[in-house]
Amino acid sequence: MEKQKMTEIEFIIYVKDQQRSIDFYKNVLQISPSLDVPGMTEFILADNVKLGIMPENGIAKIISPKMPHPKNGNGIPRCELYLKVNNPTAYIKRGVESGGKIISKFKERDWGDKTGYLSDLDGHIIAFAEKK
Repeated sequence: MEKQKMTEIEFIIYVKDQQRSIDFYKNVLQISPSLDVPGMTEFILADNVKLGIMPENGIAKIISPKMPHPKNGNGIPRCELYLKVNNPTAYIKRGVESGGKIISKFKERDWGDKTGYLSDLDGHIIAFAEKK
């Protein structure tokens, strides 16, 4: 079997308010979107890795009625973004200042990273980590 290689990876989260989430992620990540149009915003996180932000009502047009409307899960953790960064406590601080909530304080974890968890404005979990 031929080994398949991914050429680009994009994680898309569904949000209640696209602009509010853009402002949150711009401030927390300290980067500007590479794409920002009604219905989709993208942030380049690393080479060939993007974070997409899509309004709940936009994706509902594609996935409903076979899947529940994403607004029904708002505030329920539906994904985790685990981001290894330099100075994770600065990211966590900006996240809280931007309206996110601390879920688990920054500390050493048994898998070898120091990690802190917060939720974004829609309840998605973001972990900021560094190697011990």
